[in-house]
Amino acid sequence: MSIKQSLQDVREGFHRTFWVANVMELFERLAYYGQQIVFMIYMRNKLGFTEAEAGQLSGVFGGVIYLLPILGGTLADKWGFRRAFSVAFSILALGYFLIGSVGMTAFAGVYGNFSLYWLIMVFLLLTAFGGSFIKPSVLGTVAIASTEKSKSLGYAIYYWLVNVGAVIGPTIAYFVRDSFGNEYVYLVSSFSCLAMLIVNLVMYKEVAAKGTEVVESLGKKIANLFVVLGNFKFMIFLLIYSLYWIIFWQEFIIVPYYVTDYISKTYPYEFLQSWAAGGAIILLQIPVNRLTKKIPTRTAIAVGFGVSSLMWVIIGIYPSIITIAAGIVAFALGEMTQAPRYYEYISEIAPPGQQGLYQGYAFLPIAIARFVGDPLGGWLYQVSKAAGKPEYVWWALIGIGVLGAVSMLIYNYYIGRQEARTA
Repeated sequence: MSIKQSLQDVREGFHRTFWVANVMELFERLAYYGQQIVFMIYMRNKLGFTEAEAGQLSGVFGGVIYLLPILGGTLADKWGFRRAFSVAFSILALGYFLIGSVGMTAFAGVYGNFSLYWLIMVFLLLTAFGGSFIKPSVLGTVAIASTEKSKSLGYAIYYWLVNVGAVIGPTIAYFVRDSFGNEYVYLVSSFSCLAMLIVNLVMYKEVAAKGTEVVESLGKKIANLFVVLGNFKFMIFLLIYSLYWIIFWQEFIIVPYYVTDYISKTYPYEFLQSWAAGGAIILLQIPVNRLTKKIPTRTAIAVGFGVSSLMWVIIGIYPSIITIAAGIVAFALGEMTQAPRYYEYISEIAPPGQQGLYQGYAFLPIAIARFVGDPLGGWLYQVSKAAGKPEYVWWALIGIGVLGAVSMLIYNYYIGRQEARTA
């Protein structure tokens, strides 16, 4: 296909609303990853929480923000995406502001009589509730604002912009926290969401879906949860996959602590995480997809697990800025290998007529990983630091990575045998 034809497909394949939604997603991800990269340092160094307490707070925030879209999508369908975006960005702007305000001197008298832990918990839950409407609304817009021919490209554009936001957000966060403090990173996230609220109100136009779509009730969504839970094979797969995300989020939990505590207090760890991971994905996602597209789906997922586990081996041997950067790139290569195939595999194992239902639970492993992995990471770091053996934390993560890779290989072996018997 010529470049001219490709550009024509891009121009004609998407409704104007597609681009508005994806720009809003870019800025929402900028806000999310910008605050996420400083979260643990802000909780400990500014608000005085222990590493374990900070991990608990991060786990609740991350777990809820990835769990609620399963139900939040129902409200987005009922309200319409424009209204859902308005609710989301209003709550996100307020929530991020409130989280940042706790660390500001100007608000010291306002929060002085409250338990700091539970105050932050309430603000995080509020913010997570707002964030739960974003992904269903963006992905829903991509689906109805793209033609059948351009839909695959539409999701690729969405994924690419998510990673652009994941690079830009932490980069901005470094300059803001270096000049003003971590609490002001939350103001940037708040202003970013407030700006997108204005963009939504002024520029977003609802697009009528082709055909008649059945919007499921909240009760039906809850009933569907038990349908999914009843598929033992699928649940085992999701639990194994959650091990992958447990080690992924340690880039935001443990790496900032280790860099500032043992390598350099002033090193821009935001650059280390965002440019090594996001930059690699932005540059290499398409070439890696082409190189691995002929690998069977389950095999590609297992290979991605194995490659990503190399991250912690590389860092564990000799922790330094160079090895941490190399490890993060290794993890990104594993992610690029398996992430697109993950959704493909879900579509393969979903029973007939339940494709949408099963894809709706694709984010469940991330929610599980945040609920479990963030508190675990904070606790592991705190314990290893207290013991005077900070390197232990890397070997614990290597163990989780190896467990995930081996578990996926065992899963593949038994599923392969099962398929051979039924063939």
